[in-house]
Amino acid sequence: MVAFHSSALDGVARNPALPTALLLRLLACERGGEGPPRAAFRRAGLPEAAVAVILAHPNPGARIEFAISARAEPSQRARLVDDPSPKVRAALAYGPEWHDPRTRVAPLPDDVCARLLDDSVPSVRAALLDSPHLGPSFVASLATHRDPAARRKAARGWEKLPPGERSALLADPDPEVRQAAALGECRRDARVTAELLRDPESAAEALRHGVLHRADAERCVAGRTHLGALAENPSLPHDLVERLAVDPDEDVRLAVSLRPELDEKRRMLIHFTVDALTRGDVRWVRDGLADPEVLRRAATSAHPLLRRTAAQSPHLPPDLLDLLARAEDPVVENLLGVYHPDTPEEVLMRVYARLGGTFSAWMAETHPRFPREGLAARYADHPDGNYRRLAVRDPAATPTLIERLSHDPEVWTRQAAAEDPRLPLHRLREALHVPELASSAGANPALPEDEMTTVLERAGVPG
Repeated sequence: MVAFHSSALDGVARNPALPTALLLRLLACERGGEGPPRAAFRRAGLPEAAVAVILAHPNPGARIEFAISARAEPSQRARLVDDPSPKVRAALAYGPEWHDPRTRVAPLPDDVCARLLDDSVPSVRAALLDSPHLGPSFVASLATHRDPAARRKAARGWEKLPPGERSALLADPDPEVRQAAALGECRRDARVTAELLRDPESAAEALRHGVLHRADAERCVAGRTHLGALAENPSLPHDLVERLAVDPDEDVRLAVSLRPELDEKRRMLIHFTVDALTRGDVRWVRDGLADPEVLRRAATSAHPLLRRTAAQSPHLPPDLLDLLARAEDPVVENLLGVYHPDTPEEVLMRVYARLGGTFSAWMAETHPRFPREGLAARYADHPDGNYRRLAVRDPAATPTLIERLSHDPEVWTRQAAAEDPRLPLHRLREALHVPELASSAGANPALPEDEMTTVLERAGVPG
């Protein structure tokens, strides 16, 4: 198969204007064992007829692609629960491996998860327990499951379990389940913390979260045992916090500087350094990304890691959003561009200008508030092709300009123009036969149905 015919087919597979009849034809194809293009399974709103074709597709790889589609409805993907291939069932159990951080992947129904957890193949059960997409109600139900791995998973959601199930897990016959349960319980019981400190595998986590006897805390400070974890502990006595605030280890001082009980003056008296590119993942702020008080404390702090963690909240009120947008911190700007629905246009443009070609720049460009009007006048003749590409976004860009940009020296600009429905039809037809433009032209919603049919025929898709 000629390469650009395959590329054009990939484009048609994601074309939003693809008629259902051609979609069904595309989904049913084998293409010498390759199967349909991946994009065909990851379309949003697949009609029932298309789902039926996918579920019955002879190629397990095709069914796997649908199993991990972030755009498919959970009820649609769930119909693969009885698939004959363990690989397909494992893909279904784990779910989408990547998704847009702005969107949430809905979990499979609890009864479907329960069936996958009872699957006869270990890899399917393991994939389910590793999935980041399980619903809280299902995780809580695992506390009484016969599989110790399932009970360990339940123990990690300790705060959501009723007292009776917590007690049962603490006395579980499996030692790993008991340890996972103890790591949850130690947050409220110093005796349990003391027991965990005797085990090298659990000591650091217990020191980070557990309620501490003073004697245990003093012994760890004297022995310099996991001081970075200890410096985060909420129950650490004040005088020991002060000792760690001047510790010779820079990482320890940084951990102390992030403690939630410190007022701003005391926090900024601690000598710490923060890398210019460190994202920020301060636990108490991250856990409070929907809490107005936590957000205000973090966003108004002079500590860059607190501000950077707060910038990951989509719930920032307008005044805090404005404050962080003026922070002159590139990491804060990147995070606002990813997570906040009202990030100012000028912030998005700065991220794009600074990081063109990166994930953060792509997230900024695909943000709903990324500017559109006026881009053609500003950037159509810009010396940088990344900026010329922005001209395609302008609703006022003329077909003549779009055609001109489809011949641009920069390939990304040419591809953006080739996918724009204002591209004159004669040039769109030409672009289908240009290797680096074929995929973009195939995805152009202005591509006539007869041209889409021709693409399928040239790529060897049976009628």
